[in-house]
Amino acid sequence: MGDLLNVSSSPHVRCKLTTQRIMLMVIISLLPATIFGVINFYAVSGLNSLLLILVTIATCVLTEYVFNLVLKRKQTINDLSAVVTGLLLALNFPSTLPWYLAIIGGFFAIFFVKMVFGGLGQNFMNPALAARCFMVISFAGYMTNFPLDAMGRATPLTLLKAGESVDVFKMFFGNISGTIGETSVIAILIGAIILLAFGIIDITIPGMYILTFSVFILLFGKHGFDMHFLTAHLCGGGLMFGAFFMATDYVTSPITTKGRIIYGAILGILTGLFRIYGASAEGVSFAIIFSNLLVPLIDKISMPLPFGFEKTGGKKNE
Repeated sequence: MGDLLNVSSSPHVRCKLTTQRIMLMVIISLLPATIFGVINFYAVSGLNSLLLILVTIATCVLTEYVFNLVLKRKQTINDLSAVVTGLLLALNFPSTLPWYLAIIGGFFAIFFVKMVFGGLGQNFMNPALAARCFMVISFAGYMTNFPLDAMGRATPLTLLKAGESVDVFKMFFGNISGTIGETSVIAILIGAIILLAFGIIDITIPGMYILTFSVFILLFGKHGFDMHFLTAHLCGGGLMFGAFFMATDYVTSPITTKGRIIYGAILGILTGLFRIYGASAEGVSFAIIFSNLLVPLIDKISMPLPFGFEKTGGKKNE
Protein backbone atom coordinates (compact mmCIF):
# COMPACT_ATOMS: atom_id res chain seq x y z
CA MET A 1 0.00 0.00 0.00
CA GLY A 2 2.94 2.27 0.57
CA ASP A 3 3.60 2.34 -3.17
CA LEU A 4 0.17 3.77 -4.02
CA LEU A 5 0.16 7.22 -5.58
CA ASN A 6 -1.58 10.05 -3.79
CA VAL A 7 -4.52 11.51 -5.71
CA SER A 8 -5.42 15.16 -5.27
CA SER A 9 -7.70 17.66 -6.93
CA SER A 10 -6.50 19.95 -9.71
CA PRO A 11 -4.36 21.84 -10.45
CA HIS A 12 -1.73 19.12 -10.81
CA VAL A 13 0.87 21.30 -12.54
CA ARG A 14 2.05 24.19 -10.39
CA CYS A 15 4.38 27.13 -11.00
CA LYS A 16 6.69 28.68 -8.42
CA LEU A 17 5.96 32.16 -9.79
CA THR A 18 3.59 34.14 -7.60
CA THR A 19 1.74 37.31 -8.57
CA GLN A 20 4.03 39.30 -6.28
CA ARG A 21 7.16 37.84 -7.86
CA ILE A 22 5.89 38.50 -11.38
CA MET A 23 5.05 42.09 -10.52
CA LEU A 24 8.44 42.55 -8.86
CA MET A 25 10.18 41.36 -12.04
CA VAL A 26 8.10 43.80 -14.09
CA ILE A 27 9.12 46.64 -11.77
CA ILE A 28 12.80 45.67 -12.11
CA SER A 29 12.48 45.49 -15.90
CA LEU A 30 10.97 48.99 -15.96
CA LEU A 31 13.86 50.54 -14.00
CA PRO A 32 16.11 51.21 -17.06
CA ALA A 33 13.36 53.22 -18.81
CA THR A 34 12.41 54.90 -15.53
CA ILE A 35 15.94 55.99 -14.65
CA PHE A 36 16.62 57.18 -18.19
CA GLY A 37 13.38 59.15 -18.28
CA VAL A 38 14.13 60.98 -15.02
CA ILE A 39 17.63 61.86 -16.26
CA ASN A 40 16.56 62.72 -19.82
CA PHE A 41 13.95 65.30 -18.75
CA TYR A 42 15.79 66.73 -15.76
CA ALA A 43 17.04 69.75 -17.75
CA VAL A 44 13.50 70.63 -18.82
CA SER A 45 11.34 69.80 -15.81
CA GLY A 46 13.79 69.12 -12.98
CA LEU A 47 12.68 66.28 -10.72
CA ASN A 48 9.04 66.55 -11.76
CA SER A 49 9.34 63.22 -13.60
CA LEU A 50 10.37 61.51 -10.37
CA LEU A 51 7.60 63.32 -8.47
CA LEU A 52 4.99 62.13 -11.00
CA ILE A 53 6.21 58.54 -10.66
CA LEU A 54 6.06 58.61 -6.85
CA VAL A 55 2.69 60.39 -6.71
CA THR A 56 1.06 58.08 -9.26
CA ILE A 57 2.30 54.92 -7.54
CA ALA A 58 1.21 56.21 -4.12
CA THR A 59 -2.24 57.13 -5.48
CA CYS A 60 -2.74 53.69 -7.03
CA VAL A 61 -1.69 51.83 -3.89
CA LEU A 62 -3.74 54.07 -1.59
CA THR A 63 -6.84 53.82 -3.80
CA GLU A 64 -6.70 50.03 -3.80
CA TYR A 65 -6.08 49.96 -0.03
CA VAL A 66 -9.00 52.25 0.80
CA PHE A 67 -11.33 50.43 -1.63
CA ASN A 68 -10.60 47.08 0.04
CA LEU A 69 -10.85 48.64 3.49
CA VAL A 70 -14.25 50.24 2.87
CA LEU A 71 -15.72 47.10 1.30
CA LYS A 72 -14.05 44.90 3.94
CA ARG A 73 -12.21 42.87 1.35
CA LYS A 74 -8.90 41.12 1.81
CA GLN A 75 -6.06 43.57 1.22
CA THR A 76 -4.33 42.99 -2.13
CA ILE A 77 -1.72 45.75 -2.20
CA ASN A 78 1.00 43.27 -1.25
CA ASP A 79 0.81 41.65 -4.69
CA LEU A 80 2.45 44.84 -6.11
CA SER A 81 0.01 45.03 -9.03
CA ALA A 82 -1.05 48.54 -7.98
CA VAL A 83 2.61 49.58 -7.92
CA VAL A 84 3.08 48.26 -11.48
CA THR A 85 -0.06 50.07 -12.67
CA GLY A 86 1.13 53.33 -11.11
CA LEU A 87 4.62 53.01 -12.58
CA LEU A 88 3.34 52.14 -16.06
CA LEU A 89 0.89 55.02 -15.99
CA ALA A 90 3.51 57.52 -14.81
CA LEU A 91 5.88 56.45 -17.58
CA ASN A 92 3.10 57.33 -20.03
CA PHE A 93 2.93 60.90 -18.73
CA PRO A 94 4.86 63.87 -20.15
CA SER A 95 7.40 65.11 -17.62
CA THR A 96 5.69 68.52 -17.47
CA LEU A 97 2.33 67.18 -16.22
CA PRO A 98 1.15 68.83 -12.98
CA TRP A 99 1.41 66.40 -10.05
CA TYR A 100 -2.26 66.78 -9.08
CA LEU A 101 -3.36 65.42 -12.48
CA ALA A 102 -1.28 62.32 -11.78
CA ILE A 103 -3.53 61.72 -8.76
CA ILE A 104 -6.61 61.83 -11.00
CA GLY A 105 -5.03 59.39 -13.45
CA GLY A 106 -3.94 56.95 -10.75
CA PHE A 107 -7.37 57.03 -9.08
CA PHE A 108 -9.15 56.41 -12.39
CA ALA A 109 -6.89 53.47 -13.26
CA ILE A 110 -7.41 51.62 -9.99
CA PHE A 111 -10.94 52.57 -8.99
CA PHE A 112 -12.83 52.63 -12.29
CA VAL A 113 -10.87 50.14 -14.40
CA LYS A 114 -9.55 47.65 -11.85
CA MET A 115 -11.41 47.53 -8.52
CA VAL A 116 -14.96 48.25 -9.69
CA PHE A 117 -14.74 45.19 -11.93
CA GLY A 118 -13.48 42.91 -9.18
CA GLY A 119 -9.79 43.65 -8.81
CA LEU A 120 -6.76 41.96 -10.34
CA GLY A 121 -7.74 39.44 -12.99
CA GLN A 122 -11.20 40.90 -13.60
CA ASN A 123 -10.44 44.14 -15.45
CA PHE A 124 -11.46 44.17 -19.11
CA MET A 125 -8.69 46.50 -20.30
CA ASN A 126 -5.24 47.54 -19.16
CA PRO A 127 -5.79 49.98 -16.26
CA ALA A 128 -2.71 52.10 -16.98
CA LEU A 129 -3.52 52.54 -20.67
CA ALA A 130 -7.21 53.12 -20.00
CA ALA A 131 -6.20 55.88 -17.58
CA ARG A 132 -3.79 57.37 -20.10
CA CYS A 133 -6.50 57.51 -22.77
CA PHE A 134 -8.88 59.06 -20.23
CA MET A 135 -6.24 61.67 -19.40
CA VAL A 136 -5.56 62.43 -23.08
CA ILE A 137 -9.26 63.01 -23.69
CA SER A 138 -9.85 64.98 -20.49
CA PHE A 139 -6.62 66.98 -20.27
CA ALA A 140 -5.37 67.05 -23.86
CA GLY A 141 -3.39 70.26 -23.43
CA TYR A 142 -1.35 68.90 -20.53
CA MET A 143 -0.98 65.37 -21.92
CA THR A 144 0.36 66.61 -25.27
CA ASN A 145 2.64 69.26 -23.80
CA PHE A 146 5.89 67.38 -24.34
CA PRO A 147 9.15 69.09 -23.38
CA LEU A 148 11.35 70.03 -26.30
CA ASP A 149 14.50 68.06 -27.02
CA ALA A 150 17.99 69.42 -27.49
CA MET A 151 17.15 70.64 -31.00
CA GLY A 152 14.13 72.58 -29.74
CA ARG A 153 11.68 70.61 -31.87
CA ALA A 154 8.50 68.57 -31.43
CA THR A 155 8.27 64.81 -31.01
CA PRO A 156 9.83 62.73 -33.82
CA LEU A 157 6.53 61.14 -34.85
CA THR A 158 4.93 64.57 -35.19
CA LEU A 159 7.79 65.65 -37.43
CA LEU A 160 7.59 62.41 -39.39
CA LYS A 161 3.86 62.84 -39.99
CA ALA A 162 4.53 66.39 -41.20
CA GLY A 163 7.01 65.04 -43.77
CA GLU A 164 10.15 66.22 -42.01
CA SER A 165 13.29 64.17 -41.41
CA VAL A 166 14.18 62.68 -38.02
CA ASP A 167 17.34 61.36 -36.40
CA VAL A 168 16.80 57.62 -35.88
CA PHE A 169 19.94 57.25 -33.75
CA LYS A 170 18.67 59.86 -31.30
CA MET A 171 15.33 58.08 -31.23
CA PHE A 172 17.01 54.77 -30.45
CA PHE A 173 19.06 56.13 -27.56
CA GLY A 174 16.27 58.40 -26.34
CA ASN A 175 17.44 62.01 -26.29
CA ILE A 176 14.14 63.18 -27.76
CA SER A 177 10.74 64.51 -26.73
CA GLY A 178 8.01 62.19 -25.54
CA THR A 179 6.58 60.66 -22.40
CA ILE A 180 8.83 59.79 -19.48
CA GLY A 181 9.24 56.11 -20.30
CA GLU A 182 8.84 55.82 -24.06
CA THR A 183 11.81 57.73 -25.46
CA SER A 184 14.75 55.32 -25.08
CA VAL A 185 14.35 52.18 -27.18
CA ILE A 186 17.56 50.71 -25.80
CA ALA A 187 16.35 51.12 -22.19
CA ILE A 188 13.02 49.53 -23.11
CA LEU A 189 14.75 46.60 -24.83
CA ILE A 190 16.94 45.99 -21.78
CA GLY A 191 13.78 45.68 -19.72
CA ALA A 192 12.18 43.45 -22.36
CA ILE A 193 15.17 41.11 -22.31
CA ILE A 194 14.79 40.77 -18.53
CA LEU A 195 11.12 39.82 -18.91
CA LEU A 196 11.88 37.32 -21.67
CA ALA A 197 14.88 35.82 -19.87
CA PHE A 198 12.89 35.10 -16.72
CA GLY A 199 9.88 33.79 -18.61
CA ILE A 200 7.55 36.55 -17.46
CA ILE A 201 6.43 37.12 -21.06
CA ASP A 202 7.03 35.33 -24.35
CA ILE A 203 7.86 36.85 -27.71
CA THR A 204 4.60 35.90 -29.46
CA ILE A 205 2.55 39.06 -28.86
CA PRO A 206 5.32 41.70 -29.19
CA GLY A 207 6.91 39.83 -32.09
CA MET A 208 3.65 39.56 -34.04
CA TYR A 209 2.75 43.14 -33.14
CA ILE A 210 6.02 44.57 -34.44
CA LEU A 211 6.04 42.32 -37.54
CA THR A 212 2.47 43.17 -38.55
CA PHE A 213 3.02 46.86 -37.93
CA SER A 214 6.22 46.80 -40.03
CA VAL A 215 4.44 45.16 -42.96
CA PHE A 216 1.59 47.67 -42.69
CA ILE A 217 3.98 50.63 -42.74
CA LEU A 218 5.89 49.27 -45.73
CA LEU A 219 2.69 48.65 -47.69
CA PHE A 220 0.57 51.64 -46.69
CA GLY A 221 3.02 54.16 -45.24
CA LYS A 222 3.24 56.05 -48.55
CA HIS A 223 7.05 55.82 -48.50
CA GLY A 224 7.48 52.48 -50.22
CA PHE A 225 10.15 50.21 -48.77
CA ASP A 226 11.95 53.06 -47.04
CA MET A 227 13.75 51.39 -44.14
CA HIS A 228 14.64 54.72 -42.53
CA PHE A 229 10.94 55.61 -42.40
CA LEU A 230 10.09 52.19 -40.97
CA THR A 231 12.85 52.32 -38.35
CA ALA A 232 11.73 55.78 -37.26
CA HIS A 233 8.19 54.49 -36.73
CA LEU A 234 9.46 51.51 -34.76
CA CYS A 235 11.62 53.69 -32.52
CA GLY A 236 9.13 56.51 -32.19
CA GLY A 237 6.26 56.92 -29.78
CA GLY A 238 5.25 54.15 -27.44
CA LEU A 239 5.41 51.21 -29.87
CA MET A 240 8.25 49.29 -28.21
CA PHE A 241 7.06 50.20 -24.72
CA GLY A 242 3.51 49.17 -25.53
CA ALA A 243 4.51 45.96 -27.31
CA PHE A 244 6.58 44.54 -24.45
CA PHE A 245 5.05 46.06 -21.33
CA MET A 246 1.39 46.84 -22.07
CA ALA A 247 0.16 44.43 -24.74
CA THR A 248 1.56 41.45 -22.81
CA ASP A 249 -0.55 42.08 -19.71
CA TYR A 250 -1.74 38.65 -18.52
CA VAL A 251 -5.30 39.71 -17.72
CA THR A 252 -6.09 41.57 -20.94
CA SER A 253 -4.30 39.39 -23.51
CA PRO A 254 -5.34 36.01 -25.00
CA ILE A 255 -4.37 32.78 -23.26
CA THR A 256 -3.73 30.60 -26.33
CA THR A 257 -0.79 30.83 -28.72
CA LYS A 258 -3.12 31.11 -31.71
CA GLY A 259 -5.05 33.85 -29.92
CA ARG A 260 -1.85 35.76 -29.16
CA ILE A 261 -0.87 35.67 -32.82
CA ILE A 262 -4.28 37.05 -33.83
CA TYR A 263 -4.09 39.64 -31.05
CA GLY A 264 -0.62 40.80 -32.11
CA ALA A 265 -1.72 41.10 -35.73
CA ILE A 266 -4.75 43.21 -34.75
CA LEU A 267 -2.52 45.46 -32.65
CA GLY A 268 -0.15 46.02 -35.56
CA ILE A 269 -2.94 46.83 -38.01
CA LEU A 270 -4.74 49.19 -35.65
CA THR A 271 -1.56 51.04 -34.72
CA GLY A 272 -0.70 51.43 -38.40
CA LEU A 273 -4.18 52.72 -39.20
CA PHE A 274 -4.10 55.25 -36.38
CA ARG A 275 -0.62 56.51 -37.26
CA ILE A 276 -0.92 56.70 -41.03
CA TYR A 277 -4.57 57.66 -41.49
CA GLY A 278 -5.47 59.14 -38.11
CA ALA A 279 -5.17 62.74 -37.00
CA SER A 280 -2.63 61.91 -34.29
CA ALA A 281 0.95 60.80 -34.89
CA GLU A 282 0.62 58.18 -32.14
CA GLY A 283 -1.80 55.28 -31.83
CA VAL A 284 -0.40 52.58 -29.56
CA SER A 285 -2.53 53.30 -26.48
CA PHE A 286 -5.86 53.29 -28.31
CA ALA A 287 -4.84 50.26 -30.39
CA ILE A 288 -4.11 48.24 -27.26
CA ILE A 289 -7.28 49.12 -25.34
CA PHE A 290 -9.46 48.49 -28.41
CA SER A 291 -7.75 45.12 -28.84
CA ASN A 292 -8.29 44.39 -25.12
CA LEU A 293 -12.03 44.55 -25.79
CA LEU A 294 -11.66 41.85 -28.46
CA VAL A 295 -9.78 39.40 -26.23
CA PRO A 296 -12.88 37.44 -25.05
CA LEU A 297 -13.87 36.89 -28.69
CA ILE A 298 -10.29 35.99 -29.66
CA ASP A 299 -10.12 33.47 -26.82
CA LYS A 300 -13.44 31.96 -27.88
CA ILE A 301 -12.44 31.37 -31.50
CA SER A 302 -8.90 30.25 -30.71
CA MET A 303 -9.63 27.85 -27.85
CA PRO A 304 -8.89 24.25 -28.90
CA LEU A 305 -11.62 21.61 -28.64
CA PRO A 306 -11.41 19.12 -25.74
CA PHE A 307 -9.46 15.98 -26.65
CA GLY A 308 -11.73 13.19 -27.88
CA PHE A 309 -14.62 15.43 -28.94
CA GLU A 310 -15.64 17.06 -32.19
CA LYS A 311 -18.44 19.44 -33.05
CA THR A 312 -21.14 18.02 -35.31
CA GLY A 313 -24.33 19.90 -35.87
CA GLY A 314 -23.98 21.88 -32.69
CA LYS A 315 -23.48 18.73 -30.55
CA LYS A 316 -20.36 17.09 -29.15
CA ASN A 317 -19.88 13.40 -29.88
CA GLU A 318 -17.22 11.07 -28.57
